[in-house]
Amino acid sequence: MAKNEFDITSLTPEQRDARLALDVERLLRFGRKHKLIKDLDILVARNTLLDLLALAAPSEANPPKENPETPAALLDEMVELAAQKELFDGAVNQYRINFETRLMGALMPRESEVCKKFRKLYVKQGAKAATDWFYQLCVDTNYIRTAQIAKNIQWNTATPYGELEITINLTKPEKDPKTIALERLQPKSGYPACMLCKENIGYAGRINFPARQTHRIVPITLAGEQFYLQYSPYAYFHEHCIMLHEQHKPMEMNKQTLAEIFDFVGQFPHYTCGSNADLPIVGGSILSHSHFQGGRYVFPMQKADIAVPMTDIRYPGVKAGILNWPVSAVRLVGRSSQQMQNVANNILSAWRSYTDESVGILAETDGTPHNTVTPILHYDETEGYILDLALRNNRTSEEYPDGIFHPHREYHNIKKENIGLIEVMGLAILPARLKDQGAQIAEILAGQRPNTSREAGDTLAVHADWIDELIAKYGTHMKPQDANKAVKAEIGTVFSHVLENAGVFKQDAAGQAAFVRFMQSVGFKKA
Repeated sequence: MAKNEFDITSLTPEQRDARLALDVERLLRFGRKHKLIKDLDILVARNTLLDLLALAAPSEANPPKENPETPAALLDEMVELAAQKELFDGAVNQYRINFETRLMGALMPRESEVCKKFRKLYVKQGAKAATDWFYQLCVDTNYIRTAQIAKNIQWNTATPYGELEITINLTKPEKDPKTIALERLQPKSGYPACMLCKENIGYAGRINFPARQTHRIVPITLAGEQFYLQYSPYAYFHEHCIMLHEQHKPMEMNKQTLAEIFDFVGQFPHYTCGSNADLPIVGGSILSHSHFQGGRYVFPMQKADIAVPMTDIRYPGVKAGILNWPVSAVRLVGRSSQQMQNVANNILSAWRSYTDESVGILAETDGTPHNTVTPILHYDETEGYILDLALRNNRTSEEYPDGIFHPHREYHNIKKENIGLIEVMGLAILPARLKDQGAQIAEILAGQRPNTSREAGDTLAVHADWIDELIAKYGTHMKPQDANKAVKAEIGTVFSHVLENAGVFKQDAAGQAAFVRFMQSVGFKKA
């Protein structure tokens, strides 16, 4: 057994309580070392933890010398011991997560203290110092679960548009049958109104809503509107942050939205900032609460080249062009924030009312609007502001009831959900089921298991047609490592096709000519 590991499977109640009391001291030491609490705070935090764990007195033993980067392993042990003590139903995973968050909440600084520290760092040392500290706080408190995030499966796939990034996300826990059954028994609650509302700070959680005692946000003003900056606990990319509006109001996409995005990047130039579209199907995540997403990360889309350079003589300080990208996008580059916003708003306004029936684009049907954009902005010291505007349309048809510009049915075995901001940028967030299913398909290609996908109830049934195609292409005698590489490459290729599905102007001559016509309608000409 490794140093500091401890067998907790067969403890007496007295031994269990003694271990829990020692773990309290270990957690307090971690909190002090990582500056979550000060010396005087230890008394309060200790008593809070003793109460949560139903312990009569603190441990008199000295905690072992250790220096973990995060408290994850220690919290896992404490949660298991608490479950054995029947402080909650340990058979329900969500209860375990909520109890763990409650424990760590005893060491959290108050919201006002976090805001004060963030603003002080921003003023004295700059935006990067402020976000570095805030992000590390979220890691140290296990709000961002880096241990689980590290288990995500990631790889890149070469495509005609450059390398796309593929992730099979294992961070969000999958719901077990008992959790699903308990959720049905929960009374309806409108508090918090959604998972983005500021009222989530310190919320205890419930079976169908995560605990948020470790959640903190900091206020920022964007184009005169009150927003809050927080980090995503699931961290789909490095320093994945969310900027949420103070009010629970629907997503919008207009001139004000563009101004808010530019203001954010102006204040935090080391971060990319983007927004999901404001319409269903193409809107991606929560449409009921106005918010942006960003982070300290370079996405595949940002590495894409301009395929067709264009210019608008009214704005000589702004370079423009059609991007070599599967989701139809316009790139604008310039140093003047105001000029960039003006050009972007011209494109947005024109696109809102644009119809081209020759390529299946209708601005509205029976008064229901279909056209909107997904904007992505970052700052480059050499070139200035770089804005990518992905053109979106959410129209459905009898042939495509889920969306004409949505993942088509033949790709639903890999990706069925909406293509939102993150995936528009070339980062696939694929379901956890693909981990085991992909491995099993590789075993079929390597001749290590039979192809049972056509059998009723088989776990691979959703992939049956795709597996047939892969067998026709690769056979069933591949080396296991080659089979695994092939399956990953093919998943990446499917993702590129899914992005092409989302493109309103297709990657053929007719589609690209139609794209140029739209740009000309805005006032652009080929450079």
